[in-house]
Amino acid sequence: MIITHKLQKADCLSHQIWPAIEKGWKDTPMKPIHFFWGLGGSNVKEIAQVQEKNEEWWFVDVGYLTQQITRYPSPIIHDYDKTYFRICKGGMHTKRGSVGTGQRLNVLKNQGIDTEFKGWYTGEVKHILLCPSSPTVTWHINGMSQEQWIETVTKDLRKYSQREIKVRNKPRPNNEFWNTDIKDWLIDCHCLVTNMSLSAIDAVLNKVPIITHTSNVAAPVASHDLKFIEKPLRPGRKTMDEWLKFVAENQFTLKEIETGVAYNTLRVQND
Repeated sequence: MIITHKLQKADCLSHQIWPAIEKGWKDTPMKPIHFFWGLGGSNVKEIAQVQEKNEEWWFVDVGYLTQQITRYPSPIIHDYDKTYFRICKGGMHTKRGSVGTGQRLNVLKNQGIDTEFKGWYTGEVKHILLCPSSPTVTWHINGMSQEQWIETVTKDLRKYSQREIKVRNKPRPNNEFWNTDIKDWLIDCHCLVTNMSLSAIDAVLNKVPIITHTSNVAAPVASHDLKFIEKPLRPGRKTMDEWLKFVAENQFTLKEIETGVAYNTLRVQND
């Protein structure tokens, strides 16, 4: 029994995604399978209830390597063939699965989506960049407010480094980061630190090593302890290329969701 948890917001992207899930996912009448779009509405409470009952659930949100949507004032998908959504079993990010053949990654490259590992900065680097997840995600993952997370991480970093620390929050209308490009913040950046933000992907694609939460999709190519801030993990090209292939196997267009490609691919990924 497929259960898509509806959100009330009229223009929510889930209203486009749930019909595709309901059409392309194999139904199991005697077994509830829950789908959640983000952590909005009552999703946090309902996810907890599903976990208590030990029922299967999937988290759906924007993709990892994708053409970006317009978020405000209303979400807009500009190219349905180049816009991907992640579908993660039992968590906010994908944490397991096979590397894959690289075919899906090649499709992204041919679509002009940046998937290239460009190496790491080798010259002089300067600042540390903190990129917290949203307040809702930070509370859900870390059990503290976004402000507390920034304060705690900054204090802990000072035990190991005296580098300049910059903070970049998610761009939102009317905040100071709106209409800015994270790539500008990553120039000569020593390391990016985040909990669950997809800014980790921007960083490793732009020569900057990362420290992340262990549940971040980028965790396999990241350090996880702030004590490594001066010598963060810098995986080799083979590891990075294999990780990118893995990421590409866990995101799908609406058409791929509707036609069952997502279901069949993720069934293999989660065996």
